[in-house]
Amino acid sequence: MPELPEVEVVRRGLADHVLGRKVAEATVAHPRAVRRHVEGTADFAARLVGHTISGVRRRGKYLWLELDHADDGDDAVLAHLGMSGQMLVADADRPDETHLRVRLRFADAGPELRFVDQRTFGGLSVHPLVPAAGGGLVPAPVAHIARDPMDPAFDLDEAVAAIRRRRTGLKRALLDQTVVSGIGNIYADEALWRARLHGARPTESLTRGQGRAVLGAATAVMAEALTAGGTSFDALYVNVNGASGYFDRSLAVYGQADRPCPRCGTPIRRDAFMNRSSYTCPRCQPRPRNPHP
Repeated sequence: MPELPEVEVVRRGLADHVLGRKVAEATVAHPRAVRRHVEGTADFAARLVGHTISGVRRRGKYLWLELDHADDGDDAVLAHLGMSGQMLVADADRPDETHLRVRLRFADAGPELRFVDQRTFGGLSVHPLVPAAGGGLVPAPVAHIARDPMDPAFDLDEAVAAIRRRRTGLKRALLDQTVVSGIGNIYADEALWRARLHGARPTESLTRGQGRAVLGAATAVMAEALTAGGTSFDALYVNVNGASGYFDRSLAVYGQADRPCPRCGTPIRRDAFMNRSSYTCPRCQPRPRNPHP
């Protein structure tokens, strides 16, 4: 699943190409792509046509296009990228992609916006903008999502306090989008390695300094990934122009099982974790004696 850097790469590309443009036509090629829009395909298209994209926003891993005057509480198109969703900007005469699901054409007759999704786990839906718990206006389905470490309004001390209140394993807390958003499996493992902490560390035993260290590490590694265009493990993770990121070349532990730790040379360990995998250095990140169950 794309994490904060990958979604931010897409957001920036959309801001460059679709901001301020009026939607002239919205075509849904596969109804599953708008299944989260409960009013149906025709309503989805009608809610877009004639409206101008006034903002391209993100909170954590969530991306949306604001329509018209968002500050007055208008709608937004929420994009779920899922496992393989792509938001592509393409000239109208470019052949359709095999897995094209939704197409937006604009009144200026310039490049169109295409939502392509091979596995159809993602989708688009229109929702009202509502006040979020952490401040600001967001689409209603993501009102519960916390701010992320790269948000200018992110409160580091409050996030650390929220993690320490969770009574769970540290990695589980980092992945909880209601505590701190944007961090997924890849960057959690990288941040924990940088902070020399094990993901099974009980959050109630975490010091404030350690909490600041791991969130600082998460911020740093995601910033580096963003500079590299994100992490792409296959051709499905691309920006709006179809280009892949290359931060996978810089990963210290994630996906590096049995390879030497870049810091101490100990072989990286892979463990099962929540139907996924966790990667740690057994020497730099010793497992706690009393890990959280």
